[in-house]
Amino acid sequence: MAGYQSRIEAGSPAGGPAAQATPPAAPVTLFDGKSLDGWRKLGTANWHIVEDYVEASSGTGFLVTPNAYGNFHLTAEFWTDADANSGIFIRCSNPNEVTAASAYEVNIFDKRPDPQYRTGAIVNVASPKARLDAAGKWNTFEITAEGSRLVVRMNGTLMVDVMDTKFASGPIALQYGAGIVRFRNVKITPR
Repeated sequence: MAGYQSRIEAGSPAGGPAAQATPPAAPVTLFDGKSLDGWRKLGTANWHIVEDYVEASSGTGFLVTPNAYGNFHLTAEFWTDADANSGIFIRCSNPNEVTAASAYEVNIFDKRPDPQYRTGAIVNVASPKARLDAAGKWNTFEITAEGSRLVVRMNGTLMVDVMDTKFASGPIALQYGAGIVRFRNVKITPR
């Protein structure tokens, strides 16, 4: 037949009705700026609420989510002083012993002695594509984990885009290692 075109709806059986697309998941607030509900303290860091953020300035340790996440988009605002050592650990395989060997560590460490894995890097996986310092201002990390692909953006700048299969799922952990570290507006959108 001349001029006849057959159209099959994407995601549907041939000739059947189109499947309803699943709406994207809504972001889940992990830290609301008011309490540490929904986080477990691990270690000796002195995490406490100040204004609308959580801060630590002594000890060492983590705030760990009770839930595991595999594929997600995470946004978090953070502020550090010049001497800070911090990070956001994702897909933690052992939430009772969080390390760069048991999770992906998105680093916040401007003065790291080995700059290969400084701020914006995923420690032991990928160096940052740009050199951005975090100290003295609010910054935003956007971390996307989709299967083996990990993407990190800092203040809109692409820092890491890498494939790695070591860790598939696990809790999120906010690290305090040194200096003054603050986090606010921590949200995750499961995928």
